[in-house]
Amino acid sequence: MQFMCLIYSADGTGPKPGTPEFGPYMKAYGDFTETVRSDGKFVAGDALQPVATATTVSVRNNKTETMDGPFAETKEQLGGYYLLDCEDLDEATKYAAMIPTATHGRIEIRPVVVWDN
Repeated sequence: MQFMCLIYSADGTGPKPGTPEFGPYMKAYGDFTETVRSDGKFVAGDALQPVATATTVSVRNNKTETMDGPFAETKEQLGGYYLLDCEDLDEATKYAAMIPTATHGRIEIRPVVVWDN
C-alpha cells in the first residue's frame, strides 16, 4: 500500500543553511532516503521550493483564477514529501518518524488511492 508522507514545518524552524547544524540535518535526510531505498519502501520524494514561489489555481464560473502563494494561511508550510510503499499504517508511521523534520515540524501520512485502469 502506498502512503504519502507530507512534510510540514513553520518557516524559520529547523537548522538554517550556513549554520553548523545544517550539514548534519541534510545528511540525516540523505541517510533516511538511503534507508527507505534499501528497504524497498521508496517510491518518490522531493523537497519543494519555498512557499513564496507557490501559485494557487481555481476555476469559478468557467474562469481560471490564480493567486500567488498557498491557499491556506497557516504557520506550517508543506516543504516536501516522500511516497512510500509500506505494508500498513504502522509501518508508514515508523518510517515517517525517521524523517528529520519530525523533530521540529509534523509529518502527515495519507494513504494513496491507486485507481485500477
